Amino acid sequence: MLTDIALDAWGSDKAPEPEIKGAILACRHLPVRVHLVGQQDVLEPLLAQALRGARLPIEIVHASERITMDEKAAQAVRAKRDSSMRVGLKLVREKKAAGFFTAGNTGAAMATAKMVLSALPGVDRPALALAVPTLTGPTILLDVGANTDCKAHNLEQFAVMGEMYARKVLKVDRPRVGILSVGEEEGKGNDLTREAFPLIKALPLNFIGNVEGRDIYNGHCDVIVCDGFVGNVALKTSEGILKLVREMLKISLKSTVTAQVGAMLSRRAFDEFKRRLDPSEYGGTPLLGVRGVCIIGHGSSNDRAIMNGIRVAAEFATAGVNQQLEADFAAPADSNA
Repeated sequence: MLTDIALDAWGSDKAPEPEIKGAILACRHLPVRVHLVGQQDVLEPLLAQALRGARLPIEIVHASERITMDEKAAQAVRAKRDSSMRVGLKLVREKKAAGFFTAGNTGAAMATAKMVLSALPGVDRPALALAVPTLTGPTILLDVGANTDCKAHNLEQFAVMGEMYARKVLKVDRPRVGILSVGEEEGKGNDLTREAFPLIKALPLNFIGNVEGRDIYNGHCDVIVCDGFVGNVALKTSEGILKLVREMLKISLKSTVTAQVGAMLSRRAFDEFKRRLDPSEYGGTPLLGVRGVCIIGHGSSNDRAIMNGIRVAAEFATAGVNQQLEADFAAPADSNA
C-alpha cells in the first residue's frame, strides 16, 4: 500500500528540478505516491522529460503561487492564498495526503501549517525537531528555529513532543531527555532553563537533567530541548563546523602522495564518513505540534535530500506520532474532568 505525500514543487533554491528528481527517486525506492504541488503548465513538461516514459505514482496538483525565500512569512501567507505550501497542506488537512514536505521558506511553512492544520490541543507553539547524527544514533534537538522566545512551559511541551518522536519514529527505548544549558547542575543556566527544570522533572519521562553543548554530538542524550534562538545558533554553528571538517579532510588527503594512497585504500571508510554527516541523508525537520505531518527541509536540498524528506514524512505519518501526541496532551485535561 502506498503512502500519499504532498511535495511543494516550488520550495528549494533551485526548484522545481530537485523536487521533480527527488519525487522520481522516492517513487522508485519507497512505497509512496507523490502529489507534486505547483504550476501545472510548468511542471508537466519537466516531469514528462524527467520520467522518459516511465510510469510512476506521481501526480501534479495545481497551485498558481509560490512563496519565495526572501518574502516575509506573515505577509506572504496572508497574500498568497493559492501558494504551493497552502495547497499542499490542504491535501493533508483533507486526508488526501498523509504528509507534506517543503524545502521552502521555513517561517512561511510554519505559519501556513499552523493556520491550515492548526496546533494540537495543549500545544502553544509547534517546534522544529532536528535529528543530529552521533556515534550511537541520532539525537533530537528542539526547537531549532520556530520559537526564538520561549516560556518554561514551552520547553516542557517540547520535551513531551521530542520524547514521543524519539520513541515512535526513531524506535529509542526510554529516550533520555535533557535541557541544553551551560552546566549539568540543576541550578545552572538562565531563568528559562532554571524554570523549565522542575516542570520537565515532574513529567513521566526519562529526564537526565541539564546537558551541555558537547552532549549534542556524544550520544549521551536522546532528546535535548532549548528555545529556538539557542537551537538555531547551535544548528548553524554545527553546519559551519561540518563544512570546515570536510574541507580540511579533503585538503589533508590531497597534501602528499602518501596521503593520496592512504585515501584510496580507505575509500570505503571515507565514503561512509561522508554519508553519515551528509545533511541530505536526513531529509528534513518535522514540525511537531500541528494536526498533521509537516516536514521542512533545507533550501539547498538536492534530489536525494528531497527523496529523504518524502521518506521522513511517510515514516512520521505511518508511526502515528501526531495522534499519540494529541492523546498525551489531552490526557491531563481528561483526568481532571
